[in-house]
Amino acid sequence: MTTSTRILAIETSCDETAAAVVENGRTILSNIIASQVDLHAQYGGVFPEVASRRHIEVIHTVVNQALEAAHLGLDDVDCIAVTQGPGLVGSLLVGVNMAKGLALARNKPLLGINHIEGHIYSLWLSEEAADFAFPILNLVVSGGHTELYLMVDHGRYQHLGGTLDDAAGEAFDKVGRLLGLPFPGGPAIDRAARSGNPQAYKFPRGVMDDGFNFSFSGLKTAVMRQIQPTPAQRHAIPDVAASFQAAVVDALVTKTERAALAYGVTAVHLAGGVSANSALRQTMKERLSIPVRFPPPILCTDNAAMIAAAAHWHFIAGQHHPLDLDVIPSLQLV
Repeated sequence: MTTSTRILAIETSCDETAAAVVENGRTILSNIIASQVDLHAQYGGVFPEVASRRHIEVIHTVVNQALEAAHLGLDDVDCIAVTQGPGLVGSLLVGVNMAKGLALARNKPLLGINHIEGHIYSLWLSEEAADFAFPILNLVVSGGHTELYLMVDHGRYQHLGGTLDDAAGEAFDKVGRLLGLPFPGGPAIDRAARSGNPQAYKFPRGVMDDGFNFSFSGLKTAVMRQIQPTPAQRHAIPDVAASFQAAVVDALVTKTERAALAYGVTAVHLAGGVSANSALRQTMKERLSIPVRFPPPILCTDNAAMIAAAAHWHFIAGQHHPLDLDVIPSLQLV
């Protein structure tokens, strides 16, 4: 008889304070997220010092809520997992120190998890995960990351390409500010674009060569040059939003499609905050002939359930980290 594994995970890499309990890497028993979106909206982006202070204020409450929602105590979990990096150093420190304290107090194994790997494993928190077959192409696209990873087995990755400058999510936030839209820019542009013409402006796609790297800085600059000389064009915000979004989506889909064909993958998995974008989801499914999967919206943004899902495979492989685990703000997956 197989014994179930329950992992308590903590995620504080940026501006969400999150804790979750996941059983067997698949079943979410609880998933608590304290968002700081309203707190940072006044700055038009994440203010690192404010984020870390807010994590300190709510981390104990969030962890306790996760345990209560799962109807478990600390003695009932088998491992404490936490995001070790990449992320904001002050924010990461709050989560790692909390996890180290819990592991020490209850003599539990401790695992530091890569935030990007967590996003990849957000797809494994689904009923269909039992039918997944390797190799899988993962497009992790969020505020800080735009990366393509070939996943050949659990914990085995090949980095195929990534952004050379701004991540897609950064570009969405910056263009959102240019258009006077609320923070975060991704959802706001997605909403505005629904009533706009994606062919109204011919914005550049950037680095559309045979490789798998991305570039969005030039696109952001092109949008700025388009709208700043003529403020009267503000009435065309939906058209600008739709045209900008179409350029981002085209670049993401083109490179992903090319990599999927080159490596003969069984499926493409989208993950990260930008994977919630409606145009990206629709276009990716239309243009690719293999299955395209993405998480539900609650698992697209930063959350601790995905960290627990990733930690499960490390735990059952017998891995754990010492209690002097330290944060690595620029931690690489491979």
